[in-house]
Amino acid sequence: MPISGTPSRAELLDHLVRTRIAGDVATPRENNLAHYRRLSNGDRGYWLGLELGDRWSDEQDVLAVMAERVGVHDDPEHRHGQDTIDPELTVAALERLAARLRKAADGRQRVLFATGHPGGLLDVHRATAAALGAAGCEIVVIPEGLRTDEGYVVQFADVAVLEHGATLWHTHSGEPMRAILTGLEREGRPLPDLVVADHGWAGRAGQYGVDSVGYADCNDPALFLAEAEGTVQVTVPLDDHVISPRHYDPMTAYLLDQAGLASA
Repeated sequence: MPISGTPSRAELLDHLVRTRIAGDVATPRENNLAHYRRLSNGDRGYWLGLELGDRWSDEQDVLAVMAERVGVHDDPEHRHGQDTIDPELTVAALERLAARLRKAADGRQRVLFATGHPGGLLDVHRATAAALGAAGCEIVVIPEGLRTDEGYVVQFADVAVLEHGATLWHTHSGEPMRAILTGLEREGRPLPDLVVADHGWAGRAGQYGVDSVGYADCNDPALFLAEAEGTVQVTVPLDDHVISPRHYDPMTAYLLDQAGLASA
């Protein structure tokens, strides 16, 4: 049954496992390891807008970070079958994210929201943007007319997304965020004080030197590596596209409550 209102920490942990946002997630072990290998082999499609150089060329180093920060199985011989996200790590990261949102609210900072996973996380970002806007933050409006090779960069419900063929588009690319940040500079407007995002949107913002926080799945290691290096401030581990976007509502409620923004 759905949780109404703001869950307790224990209720949220239980909810994350029941909905497979964390715990035994749907992403199989072989998919995770394949992505770690491609990142370590230098495939920029898995770098999520970051510049990792040759610092993560050992797949086992990537696995070690993912075991520590996400809770995937740390045994390199576990090659197939079930993999996991530790719900305790998810909630702990949400609490760190809440602290950064509180700082943004206290300082009435300029905040940009973006998602490469509109089918799963759009409403998480929208609700967070609404709460920060009500608290006095400036929600950054992106320049018009931006596009990348994949499509147009637009803003929907205060969240930047990629639009292609009249459809909101799933993307791992950092190019849409690059287009926004360079577009703001071209117009003589200040960069955001904070970017709240996922995928390459979060990675490219952090690489650009902007405070960046976001969400990432267990098969998207780049943002967790960036957090370990300090390029991204917070990365929340979760399955970023579960069966219903409404399953994220209790998580969002907990996040905003922890940030003191639930009634903002």
